[in-house]
Amino acid sequence: MKILHSSLLSPLTIKNFKLRNRIVLPPMQVDLATKEGFVTKKQIEHYKKYAPYCGLIIVEHTAISLEGRYSLYQLGIWSDEHIPELSKLVKEIHDVGGIVVIQLNHAGGKASREVTGVKPKAPTSLPLAIYPEIPDELTIDEIYNLIETFGNAAERAYYAGFDGIEIHGAHGFLINQFWSPITNKRNDLYGGSLENRMRFPLEVVREVKRKIPRDMLLLYRLGATDLRNDGVKINESIIFAQKLVQEGIDILDISGGICGSRPKELEGIIGYFIPYAYEIKKHVNVPVIGGGGIRDPIIADKFVREGKVDLVYVGRAQLDDPEWAKKAINALKDTNN
Repeated sequence: MKILHSSLLSPLTIKNFKLRNRIVLPPMQVDLATKEGFVTKKQIEHYKKYAPYCGLIIVEHTAISLEGRYSLYQLGIWSDEHIPELSKLVKEIHDVGGIVVIQLNHAGGKASREVTGVKPKAPTSLPLAIYPEIPDELTIDEIYNLIETFGNAAERAYYAGFDGIEIHGAHGFLINQFWSPITNKRNDLYGGSLENRMRFPLEVVREVKRKIPRDMLLLYRLGATDLRNDGVKINESIIFAQKLVQEGIDILDISGGICGSRPKELEGIIGYFIPYAYEIKKHVNVPVIGGGGIRDPIIADKFVREGKVDLVYVGRAQLDDPEWAKKAINALKDTNN
């Protein structure tokens, strides 16, 4: 007999935050910011639609530096000048009872010279399909500077009033590039062994944690698999997840690595990252988010009830229908009555 756990509609308390349910709006790039990376009214309206119903809002990947931008209209947090407009976004979400964190990101080798104006840099200079051009290899001093840059961005997020921060360590971006053996071929302390490939991500986590108050939520989006024989394997990700928790991560958000958020290899599978999230959940004592191609709230509810994950991210379905969470809540209430 299966032991049933909480449901998708169950509240969840983490630190001082009580999430109204287990529905997560994941960070999805909408390119509604200005070319200077500032929040726009249209962007605020976009997030306000979800805030009254989702348990947790994760604002899309936000550039920590000009050199790390991925797209021309990507949200930015590389300057103190971004803080006032980000504060407006937070206030609008808080006003309707939402809990909101912001995802910090650097594109690394996935950055485009057309967007940034400079040649991209990555852990290793490699010609890879995920890169628009062959990047330069980061020096040790540049790595140290990037760690500090992540910390500075986190501090701005605190001043803007966000409830928490998510560090983006998935989908082939900079931190994921250090983590994956496909993109990291360094022969120094930041590459090679499992311990060395974890070093940069963990140092970023420590610096971010140092720059924010203890009561802020700290999330990490983990690229748990590359779906390649020469890439990250789940047994490695379990070890990494445990290290992240030891360093103070409050919530693990499980997705894909170099394979991205919607890998072709897993097309047609509902909840395609749930099995990876479940394997990690067995070995950590913090809430775990999982998802992938989920549109039916009954299926999302089932994953939570069976203890596969603690929270479920629903992305494309919510982009297609901003009232998805509202309808899901009503449908599940009717089902449970």
